[in-house]
Amino acid sequence: MIIWTLVVFILKFARDHNNWLRNIIDGKPVQVIKNGHVLVENCMRAGISANELMFRLRSRGIYSVEKVKNCIFEQNGQLTVIENDEANIRFPIISDGQANEDVLDLIHKDESWLEQEIERAGYNGIGDIFLGEYINGQLRFTGYSKK
Repeated sequence: MIIWTLVVFILKFARDHNNWLRNIIDGKPVQVIKNGHVLVENCMRAGISANELMFRLRSRGIYSVEKVKNCIFEQNGQLTVIENDEANIRFPIISDGQANEDVLDLIHKDESWLEQEIERAGYNGIGDIFLGEYINGQLRFTGYSKK
């Protein structure tokens, strides 16, 4: 029993501190729709049928794949959907120090614009931002540490 507990704690620690091991244990999210087109091979690899994909989209009020900019099948079985609608942005522009290219595309901006806005807000770069939100045309940043 003690050995099993040690194994669990070691794996948890390793997973929390190593991206490669985290991807092996938890898996990676799989993009199943890109720019209104279903990525059939990715759906098959993720084990999601066309019927299930459309059911999950309909349950979110989306009745056409063409309205979807990006759809990701998450490790926990949920779908993350970004619609082709600039006014409907519900996802962070930055999370964990990584820019979300799909959100940048939706607002018709690029990463260099984002870098300028981050520097204007008093941060050194995207890597300094824990969470960045784009709400009603305004950027809001939460840094890893106080500026």
